[in-house]
Amino acid sequence: MKRRLVAGLIGAVLVAASLAQAAEPKGSLSAPDALAKLVKGNANFVAATLKHPDQTEARRTKLAAGQNPFAVILCCSDSRVPPEVVFDQGLGDLFVVRVAGNVADGIGIASIEYAAEHLGTHLVVVMGHSRCGAVTAAVKGDALPGHLLTLMEALEPAVAATQGHVGDPVTNAVWSNVMQTSARLRGCGPILAELVEKGKLTIVGANYDLDTGVVEFYEQPAAATEAAAIQ
Repeated sequence: MKRRLVAGLIGAVLVAASLAQAAEPKGSLSAPDALAKLVKGNANFVAATLKHPDQTEARRTKLAAGQNPFAVILCCSDSRVPPEVVFDQGLGDLFVVRVAGNVADGIGIASIEYAAEHLGTHLVVVMGHSRCGAVTAAVKGDALPGHLLTLMEALEPAVAATQGHVGDPVTNAVWSNVMQTSARLRGCGPILAELVEKGKLTIVGANYDLDTGVVEFYEQPAAATEAAAIQ
């Protein structure tokens, strides 16, 4: 599986975000600044030097008048992957959308649109994680009861795109799901696609390692296909 580390991503984001910088709402962060803040927060978490920012009474009182989150995180509902903890952030910092398998359904997309369009957030992170239970179940392909079938159907394209690839099937499918979801959001009109085209919104993929606590950020070029991106 091909991966591009965050250093290359930040350089690409700088270009995309530069045009939007001057028109940003007061208090908002540009995409590269938001990404850098997430990277620093995750480093705190991994090193067990958490700062626990923005968790005071004063912060809570200030936020009662409104919110201005600096990043949107679309991630799995897995209890071991709480974004505010793994990125060392506090109240009002992250706009979090959580659903099993970090899939982007209609309500999840609407939530992201709200943050990007109405709250002025410039960065969306689609974050998968190692040994994801939902993806594992989709790879196994077993019949599941109730609404679990709906989740398996949402993950099936990611599983299908990685069949026959070298490496662990679940790991491959986790990354395929992240990249497919990121691409879907970038092209989701009219709101997200327009913001991306104007350089006002950046959408990136990431993976959280359950063993190390490290979040790796990767770039998927908009024109890349699943076949080219995953080996």
